[in-house]
Amino acid sequence: MFRVAAWGALAVVLIQLAVVLARYGLGLGAPWLQESAVYVHAALFLLAAAGTLARDGHVRVDLFYAGASPRRKAVVDAAGAVLFLLPVAAALLWLSLPYVGRSWAILERSREASGLPLVFLLKSLIPAFAVLLMVQGVAQLLRALAVLAGDAPAAAAATE
Repeated sequence: MFRVAAWGALAVVLIQLAVVLARYGLGLGAPWLQESAVYVHAALFLLAAAGTLARDGHVRVDLFYAGASPRRKAVVDAAGAVLFLLPVAAALLWLSLPYVGRSWAILERSREASGLPLVFLLKSLIPAFAVLLMVQGVAQLLRALAVLAGDAPAAAAATE
């Protein structure tokens, strides 16, 4: 997953470089190329967020968490999943479905004449992001509950 994300990041850089060279070096505008950078960038971040959460790669304030015992960390992780992660992801999914549905109903295209005709696919990344986060949130919650139940081997196996 992270290898794909690395290639996605490289693609964003190369596409943006091509946009800058075409615009300022050759005086050419390419809306489809600029939009493709946006599409890859959105896909990169929206689809890699759950994987980053799985690897504990998100930024957080470790003032209290870093020195905490495994049991206290499990309480924080479980509370975070139940009180914040899962409700926010569920709300995002619920609220994005009509938005994405309307886009699919008209097969929404770019507003630019030479832009990409795939806006409906771009918008589909929003509910996909929410679902992936919900799945990872449930996994995080189950792992924390296993630690709290004293099932350390199960919790260790869940992180591998």
